[in-house]
Amino acid sequence: MFIGEYAHNIDKKGRIIIPAKFREELGEHVIVTRGLDGCLALYTTKQWEIIYEQLMKLPSTKKDARVFVRMMTSKAAECDIDNQGRILLPASLIKIASIQKECCIIGAANHVEIWAKESWEPMEEEGSESFEEIAENLTEFLM
Repeated sequence: MFIGEYAHNIDKKGRIIIPAKFREELGEHVIVTRGLDGCLALYTTKQWEIIYEQLMKLPSTKKDARVFVRMMTSKAAECDIDNQGRILLPASLIKIASIQKECCIIGAANHVEIWAKESWEPMEEEGSESFEEIAENLTEFLM
């Protein structure tokens, strides 16, 4: 389970520190790919296997399914967490998430998300403002 929010900077080489609380559960290797809403998503190798199995169940006869699978898998990269707790993000993923320097690393239940600070702040504000309305709309799924 991944919970919490942390602020970190990406260095000039594309490395970012993964919070210690996340590293314990992530293990030594992670899969990083494009996430939804403009972030990057980090998965444990076990969780990625589950995602991959779900992707393979999508109907290859549907164009949307093919595009989604391509975008998830073509941008995915296996990254090692180094001795200093950092991962090296591929340049293509840094570009997708519009990461410049300041980042927010958040726990998102079964995965971790990396956001450019400039993208996360308005997303968080919007979510906070509509949190109760969203909760009401999702009550049937939560209870």
